[in-house]
Amino acid sequence: MLLVPKRVFFTNGVGTHKKELRSFELALRDAGIERCNLVTVSSILPPDCKIISRSKGLGELVPGMITFTVLARCCSNEPHRLIAASVGSAVPQKGFYGYLSEYHSYGETDEVAGSNAEDMAVAMLATTLGMEFDEDKSWDEQKEVYRISNKMVRAMNVTQSAIIAPSGNYTTVVAAAVFLF
Repeated sequence: MLLVPKRVFFTNGVGTHKKELRSFELALRDAGIERCNLVTVSSILPPDCKIISRSKGLGELVPGMITFTVLARCCSNEPHRLIAASVGSAVPQKGFYGYLSEYHSYGETDEVAGSNAEDMAVAMLATTLGMEFDEDKSWDEQKEVYRISNKMVRAMNVTQSAIIAPSGNYTTVVAAAVFLF
């Protein structure tokens, strides 16, 4: 039996606690995936894997189930520090596999971290398809090239950022692509 996911959903969350592990668990809880046994996998989006809504995906999770995910995570207890975690995706035309990228950063907003995550996913996909990709240009600057070549359908991201409170408690942010079979 092949374990090839047929569906994927994206989620994110943030958690704060005096203990780092508890802040991570609270971030997973906020993302709705704390009740699963998460197995992190690398960044391939299977061909024709259907993207479903977060609410639909969360509704299919069963407590204790082994759940494959591409997970981005960032944590700090440095007061006033801006942290972000993002998963970017590059979804090609029907029949081809795509890419997911995990991105973790300090000092970047949701928009910047999300854009960087998308750029990484697109770069990985473009080079796999044999296309030139200038990593010094953003995905936004290169979209027309991919539309014209008809090899790129969509890029997107899910991102969570947070600013650490003055108290210095740990804050963890997570972003995830969660696979379902």
